[in-house]
Amino acid sequence: MASSIWGKLALLCFGYLITGGLVWLHVHSNPQFYADLESARIVVFLLLLPILSKYLIQLFALPLYSFRQSRINKQARTAPVKGVSVLVPAYNEATGIIGTIESVVNNNYPDLEIIVINDGSTDQTDALIRAYLNKFSSRYFVRGQHKPTIKYLPLQNGGKARALNKGLALASKDIVMTIDGDCLMAADTIKNTVKQFQCDKVGAVAGNVVIGNKRKIIGIVQQLEYLCGFFLRRADSVFNSVFIIGGAAASYRRDVLTKLGGFDTDIITEDIEISLRILSLGYKTRYAADAITYTEAPSDYKGWCNQRLRWKFGRFQTLLRYKDMFFSRHKKHHKYLTFVTLPIAVYGELILLLEAFLIVAFFGYSVFSGNYAPLMLLIGLMTTMTYIQLLSDHNPKHHLNLWLFAPMAWILFYIVDVIEFQALVRSLKRLALGHSLQWQRWVREGINN
Repeated sequence: MASSIWGKLALLCFGYLITGGLVWLHVHSNPQFYADLESARIVVFLLLLPILSKYLIQLFALPLYSFRQSRINKQARTAPVKGVSVLVPAYNEATGIIGTIESVVNNNYPDLEIIVINDGSTDQTDALIRAYLNKFSSRYFVRGQHKPTIKYLPLQNGGKARALNKGLALASKDIVMTIDGDCLMAADTIKNTVKQFQCDKVGAVAGNVVIGNKRKIIGIVQQLEYLCGFFLRRADSVFNSVFIIGGAAASYRRDVLTKLGGFDTDIITEDIEISLRILSLGYKTRYAADAITYTEAPSDYKGWCNQRLRWKFGRFQTLLRYKDMFFSRHKKHHKYLTFVTLPIAVYGELILLLEAFLIVAFFGYSVFSGNYAPLMLLIGLMTTMTYIQLLSDHNPKHHLNLWLFAPMAWILFYIVDVIEFQALVRSLKRLALGHSLQWQRWVREGINN
């Protein structure tokens, strides 16, 4: 605990020293004009222009999310209750599985069934679940509390997608939600998710995933990354094209999942694949910013690297499978998805490969020309956007620790880029050699720890 605090203080001192030093240089430097350096700056700008254009579109669309959400909230007051089946796949989740189940129960949703699928765990997961169910069967619920049905399905290990499909076969409600065995739902997550399904064309909804273990520096970096990433999903939701609906907080119409044949067992990121498959059929996908689920992030850098390798590799697998959707003009496909999201997703990976050279060019221009204005603009924009996201978040108290880190967000995102870069290189190597990838795990410490 003490070492964690000293680590944060050291990071804050370093970040503020670097940022403050650059501000001092900007104020006291005398910019010089060099034609060659100006050309390099223009090249860097043009390379980044497609990504910057996407961000600009998203920023303009963000206010529309609040307008739509107000309308949805109003309609939800008189909407009939939809039944919900929550699938909880678990493999060696003894650390957090009971907390996960309890968080779902505590939603107190009136028409709820919980299906816990134990995918051949070798730790105490099975024993803990059975002990919990024995106590739950005799648990007393007072007036106004709703007692959900809990089904338990122990299986031999066969992978997460297979476990989800087995659970789906037992589901009987209209809406199917998934939550990982290391996550915790907020008390109103189910209610806030279900109201997004009032439109019959909405096939899936992404919840707001928040990092729960934020005591270490590695947790803070991921906390900031998630905050910014999910904030921009509001814009994707406006265009009905949320591209990635993570399994930690995903919801689907059961009839849509059944129609599609369930989750794909051949792709390691079954949640990304099913998201794009749903979009490929013309369904809308939405984001519920007020449907919060806390997740446990990797607490060491090896685990973080392996997690991002799985995500990156699985996303490439999915994009290759649905390559025909790129620039598709088919009327059932959302043009924001086919002309903006998907192409920029691939282009962003190319820029990531070149990022080291772009950083050298960007900072080199500032040092040699003495013109730190572009760098100040970058730092200012990232700091401002971070504060805007903190102010507009549905759980501002949880992110109070980020207020001190906002002015150095530009540094923290370079840490994320290093992790993403190694995942990209390893993924491309595996794809080139035709190698597969097994599920990557890390040591669980629990959200509360």
